Amino acid sequence: MSTTPLATQHVEDAKTARPVKRGDGRAAGSNVGRPHVGWALPGLLFFAVFAIAPLALAVYLSFCTWDGLNSPTPAGLANWTRLFKDHDFGQAAWLSLLLTTISWAFQTPVALLLGVWAAGRQRSRALLSAIFFIPLLLSTTAIAMLFHALLDPNFGVIKEIGPWIGVDPNVMGTSTGALLVVAFVGGWQFMPFHTLIYQGGARQVPEVLYQAASIDGAGMLRQFFHITLPQLRHTVTTSSVLMIVGSLTYFDTVLIMTKGGPGTDTTILPYLMYRTGFQTYDLGYAAAIATALVVVATSLSLVLVRFSGFGTMRSTREGM
Repeated sequence: MSTTPLATQHVEDAKTARPVKRGDGRAAGSNVGRPHVGWALPGLLFFAVFAIAPLALAVYLSFCTWDGLNSPTPAGLANWTRLFKDHDFGQAAWLSLLLTTISWAFQTPVALLLGVWAAGRQRSRALLSAIFFIPLLLSTTAIAMLFHALLDPNFGVIKEIGPWIGVDPNVMGTSTGALLVVAFVGGWQFMPFHTLIYQGGARQVPEVLYQAASIDGAGMLRQFFHITLPQLRHTVTTSSVLMIVGSLTYFDTVLIMTKGGPGTDTTILPYLMYRTGFQTYDLGYAAAIATALVVVATSLSLVLVRFSGFGTMRSTREGM
């Protein structure tokens, strides 16, 4: 069989081509379309002034004794030694992790399904999505005051409809009920934000995958579990990290709705930090609690990113 001139040229090019080293393609592709590092300087400066500097100050104060009026006095490891022996801190850390777990388990599946639905082309989808996103526009304080009034056992709407739906009108007076209400109110407000993330991720899934699955006879349910969900795995990681950090820093809702009660059953770490620093004026110990909260949130986020494979993500079309 004879070889055409064009095919002969391709063969010669293949023989003379430089061998591609492993990782060259990744390095070249990783810089495609990315701006110069100088564009990041304003953001880095803003982050250093409003995040790194306050964090460094909190770490310094955690090794001091300070009442907020006089100058801080170095105290060595006294605050940290007290932290690990404090029963209130242990209980607050447990309640924070429990609240974070409940919030994640409540928000993730609902936000995922709503986000995938909102990425479709159904009629009235845009109108319904706009209505659903309204809670995201309200302040946390206004939402907490609204639910506090609705759930008041004396004159709230829960007094009338609670017995009809099998809910104790005094749900805010029970330990489990108060914690679940705090998780629900936070989820009700921020679930639209995570829905928006999933909506953007679902729209990045190549349409050709669904077309191929339809030709093979896959139904909507199989397409969701075998195409949509795997393609959104890195979006799930992004949303989960934001959700975990947000849940660990709940404060406004607890302050307005429960004030850490009943008893200390909703006294999570941010509220314990506030109570220690601004009610007992022990700001050095409050700084130690704040620093410990940063360490816990950062550790959980790094563990989630490490074990989800988010750090090895290579494709720019597999998520956000």
